[in-house]
Amino acid sequence: MSVAFDRDAISTFRFVDCGFDAASGVARLVYAFDDGPELVETVTIPGAPFTLDGARAAAVERATRLLHLIAGVSYFKAAVPATLRIDGYAIDGETASLLDDVYLHGLGEFAYRNGLDLRGRIRFPADASAADPAPALGLREHALVAIGGGKDSLVSIEALREAGIAQTVSWIGGSQLIRACAERTGLATLNVQRQLAPELFEYNRQGAYNGHIPVTAINSAILALAALVLDADQVVFSNERSASYGSLIEGSGEVNHQWSKGWAFEQAFGEHLQRLVAADLRYYSLLRPLSELAVARQFARIDRYDAHFSSCNRNFHLLGERPVNRWCGVCPKCHFVFLALAPFMPKPRLVAIFGRNLLDDASQVPGYDALIEYRDHKPFECVGEARESRAALAALAARPEWREDAIVERFVREIAPQLDGSGADVAGLLALEGEHRIPGALWERVRARFAA
Repeated sequence: MSVAFDRDAISTFRFVDCGFDAASGVARLVYAFDDGPELVETVTIPGAPFTLDGARAAAVERATRLLHLIAGVSYFKAAVPATLRIDGYAIDGETASLLDDVYLHGLGEFAYRNGLDLRGRIRFPADASAADPAPALGLREHALVAIGGGKDSLVSIEALREAGIAQTVSWIGGSQLIRACAERTGLATLNVQRQLAPELFEYNRQGAYNGHIPVTAINSAILALAALVLDADQVVFSNERSASYGSLIEGSGEVNHQWSKGWAFEQAFGEHLQRLVAADLRYYSLLRPLSELAVARQFARIDRYDAHFSSCNRNFHLLGERPVNRWCGVCPKCHFVFLALAPFMPKPRLVAIFGRNLLDDASQVPGYDALIEYRDHKPFECVGEARESRAALAALAARPEWREDAIVERFVREIAPQLDGSGADVAGLLALEGEHRIPGALWERVRARFAA
């Protein structure tokens, strides 16, 4: 029997309990609203049974608790109650501060779309004294590399391969498209299963708040746990520097759809893991010093994934996908990836990948206007900065094979004359710059590849 869910009557969200069972490889994460039924999520790491010694078992417990706290955002958002309560254990002020940021900024788009103001409303209870620094575990040199089926992770995987880093290509969930991409790499694979509490879908039918969550933060916590269980010393993502820039919304300020892909989260989460979970567990994005255009240039040099990759978000839904059509051709991701690859890839190859020429379709004008922030704001999607899209269009405008296409021709005629020329140079956006957490020796090995 389903339980009635009244989001406005709920006062407390509870982190009830969590634990990792080495015999089955299952992490069990338990939540509840007020005194309502337990909401049980499971995360399953394949390869059990696992043998965990004292120090590693303790680190796995710390990582499981961190995952419990971060993954709770999927349930908290259903009612956004005023009080957060952790039943089974206590956390220190540093952990509470990290979680406050993850929930506040990671739910930024969710709050904007639902007309909510979360500032000052999210306060994790810091009940424990400062935690002792975590010890080093002597983890083996091995990388769990997150793969999402798009171009970015494939650029990382090939760069790590060339650098001689042992790696396992890792993903969460049942996407057949991601599986096909992962298998195409020819490397070892790890497919972690995440099973949400089924009550959440019932709550959604009964009027729960719904919307975008910081899924990269959750996946980062899952892979950090998996790395400790599987004895790997690195968790590698593929978030480039433009992920740190949000959409400027009139009256709301900056709202970043991909906040948990940005530098602020990477820095805070990576430092937290090393200080309080395991001193020798490294978390970083290999592409952080690159722009989206720089990543596109790298991907254009690799052709083995042309028939396998997709960055189209319409292919990736929690409850299924349509892998037959890898590109919908009408979403912001399709618009941007086509545009970003165009300066670096022969036109016939790019059109063959997408099945059509998106830049010669006048119906796509509003989508491209949003990408360049012309009479619209940047879409709530993982796309590059407006200056990157403007630079790519300016570059195509100078090329005979592209300049007659509808979107490019209109850019030349209507938009380019209004720009002051700043930020319209592709070459200037290809430089490697900005902060990153890539281990020094590895950065020396991959920097030359990325700069070339």
